[in-house]
Amino acid sequence: MKNIKNIIKNIAFLAVLTTAIIACENDFASVGSDIIGGDNFNTANETFPIITHNKRITPLQSSNLPNYLLGYFNDPVYGGSTANIVSQMSLPLFDPVFTGENQSVVVDSIIFTLPYFSDAIPGTNIGNNIPEFSIDSIFGDPNNPIRLSIHENNFFLRDFDPNSDQGNDQIYFSNGSTSETDIIPQSLLEGELLFQNNNFFPNLRQITLTEVDQDTGEIFVTQRLTPAIRVRLDNPNSFWEDLIFNREGQPELSNRNNFNDHFRGIYIKAEPVNDNGSMTLFDLSNGNITIFYTVQDNSNNTTQGSPESLILSFTGNTVNIFNNDFIPLADGDPQNGDDRLFLKGGEGSMAIINLFNGDENGDSSEFENFKNSFIDGTNIKRLVNEAFLDFHVDQSIVQGEEPDRVYIYDLNNNIPLIDYFLDQSVTVDSPEARNIHLRPLTRVDNDPNGEGLTYRIRITDHINNLILRDSTNVKLGLVVAGNVDSGSVLDLPLLDENQIAERVPIGTFLSPRGTVLIGNNTNDVSRRPVLRVFFTEPNN
Repeated sequence: MKNIKNIIKNIAFLAVLTTAIIACENDFASVGSDIIGGDNFNTANETFPIITHNKRITPLQSSNLPNYLLGYFNDPVYGGSTANIVSQMSLPLFDPVFTGENQSVVVDSIIFTLPYFSDAIPGTNIGNNIPEFSIDSIFGDPNNPIRLSIHENNFFLRDFDPNSDQGNDQIYFSNGSTSETDIIPQSLLEGELLFQNNNFFPNLRQITLTEVDQDTGEIFVTQRLTPAIRVRLDNPNSFWEDLIFNREGQPELSNRNNFNDHFRGIYIKAEPVNDNGSMTLFDLSNGNITIFYTVQDNSNNTTQGSPESLILSFTGNTVNIFNNDFIPLADGDPQNGDDRLFLKGGEGSMAIINLFNGDENGDSSEFENFKNSFIDGTNIKRLVNEAFLDFHVDQSIVQGEEPDRVYIYDLNNNIPLIDYFLDQSVTVDSPEARNIHLRPLTRVDNDPNGEGLTYRIRITDHINNLILRDSTNVKLGLVVAGNVDSGSVLDLPLLDENQIAERVPIGTFLSPRGTVLIGNNTNDVSRRPVLRVFFTEPNN
């Protein structure tokens, strides 16, 4: 029910948004005709103090996401984090028929495939017209191996929450829990061992599949695959025959519910090697387990027909489970603010921004004075041209691997600010841009690998709404983000919702990186975050 309410709330917000935009444009047009009709105006800017404090992100929903993390990432500031995946799998069809009378299945091989996000680099050739690939969404050094293992999962991932009176979907959290008291037992996750590699490196090259011509002995290419985790699974004690092929015609393969109870999926486990490794983002919908087999005639022990395959896809419930070894992360001082802001993706930390020292309803004398300096009743005294929040990176603490983007949102309603929707840098070709509202991290000499300096966040329309539309002065959340497209701003509930931050964006969960910013309660006055407003006002 809570998810339904959130959807309705977001739809209502979008409906109101269009009306607000038109109304605001009408207000600005009338103001502009009065102020900018001649030379009788001045432009200036003014800064306003803000209060910023830290808020720890408690375990958050990590089930049924668009993408999942796998591996180990060691943040030099915050510590190490291991991401594992448990997922149900599905047959291509139920009640399958594999054999006829007096026939049996002989399993040849079982191949696990999980593609990386990758793009062929135009004009490159590493030999035989094979292009070089750029791999996206790898965090850390891919030259550092991890220990990778794949197990049969013995924990049943149920669809519905038995403790809900309204049949809500079961939510699974990043610490491997289903509630504040129920944790998935590790012993059930690590069932039959199907694969293990103690020094696993990401494969960053194209995969070439070949066959041998039985007549000529010539090897020829049958398929070229983009870079992926592609490994051969074991078949201990005829595991796969007993799991599937020997169950032909039985209830276990007759429907989805029976199959999910019979085969509860796999658990993909990552571990660091020498306290190091790398972490990668995957789209599991592109992965599968393919079982290659032949059908044998038991009367004469001959193979019938051509080799066949059965593809098990990642369909159903999937959960990202994290083991974190972070430095202690604590809540900050909401009254006075903190000197440093610790932003860490995943089950990490965020910042709360309080404009104008607002109370729990956003009201304060500072807020009223601010509005009165721009508007007096229906008389607009100043026209806001731009409004920014600038946050400076503390390079005395940060040691590289900083996120390029941070994301700001309305904590009261768990939605983006109006500036997010009005960002004109978004195009069909660059839907993820939003470079005006959420400017990418400014780095030394504009070098992509240079030290980070400043995040600038444009909130001009949000400030205009506070002044002209009498909008509520809501608390704002500031988090790291892997990207800031529309899909990444969908929110995830926290395990502990009894706090000011009840939800965080998916983009925060899917970014293991972190940074440290200068807070308002620092002695370095020149680097304190402030609200800077540029405005036009008429000469008196």
